[in-house]
Amino acid sequence: MTDSVFESVERSCAALKLDFCAQELATLAEDQGLSTEGLQAVALVLNYLSDKKTDTTIQTLLRLSHLPRKNPKTFENFDFSVIRGRDVERLKNLSSLSAIYAHRNLAFIGPAGTGKTHLAQAFGYKCCTQGIKAYFIKMSELRDKLTAARRTGKEYALVSHLVRQSCLIIDEVGHCEFDKENTRLFFDLVDRRYNKEGAYNIVFTSNKMPSMWRENFNEDDALLCALDRIFDDAMVFRFKGESFRGRKLDTINLHTGRVKGTGLDYSDSTI
Repeated sequence: MTDSVFESVERSCAALKLDFCAQELATLAEDQGLSTEGLQAVALVLNYLSDKKTDTTIQTLLRLSHLPRKNPKTFENFDFSVIRGRDVERLKNLSSLSAIYAHRNLAFIGPAGTGKTHLAQAFGYKCCTQGIKAYFIKMSELRDKLTAARRTGKEYALVSHLVRQSCLIIDEVGHCEFDKENTRLFFDLVDRRYNKEGAYNIVFTSNKMPSMWRENFNEDDALLCALDRIFDDAMVFRFKGESFRGRKLDTINLHTGRVKGTGLDYSDSTI
């Protein structure tokens, strides 16, 4: 069932944060003798402005998310046909964003090139298109930011910024080492997000199982507390198999040698 012109105008006004309802429009239309065409014109303009505002919001969220904007990774351009397993549908259903509303963290674990980062970024991209804040950061970048913030006394501001994000995506956990102070800040980040209100979750990717993450952190107590909160209610997707990368690789063999009639002699070789 389609909305009436009055409901359409009310919905657009709500999106534009205008205090104007369907009843007010109906009263105005009767008082001013607005025609059906006039009402439809009003609805058209307001719908256009509402859509424009929504698009601007989405573009701003994507810009602030640090997600790649050139050739973005989405659920639509992920090749689910190469994924096998009885729980493939649960992987596909991530696009519903139910995990963020249920406060369930996600972890994509497996070898390089199996689609972990693509899926993590796709989740963040979907959040942005639904008006939800997302932020993408590699673990090595997080380490460097924490270290730099400590030098300038701005670690609290940095952690607070990361806490504010509804969806925090941390890529390549286990690719770098965290010293004791950075490990404690990581725990503080996880702990504050654990007690956060509203729609939120953390998305991790890693080549290592979480039980092996302690190899890259230098504060066991803080890490164990962080892991306890991260996986209190989480979905862990384990990927096995060969890398997707290299499927478009062309190997071209070329030979060089004497070029007849030129006097030039090249050593016989293969590239």
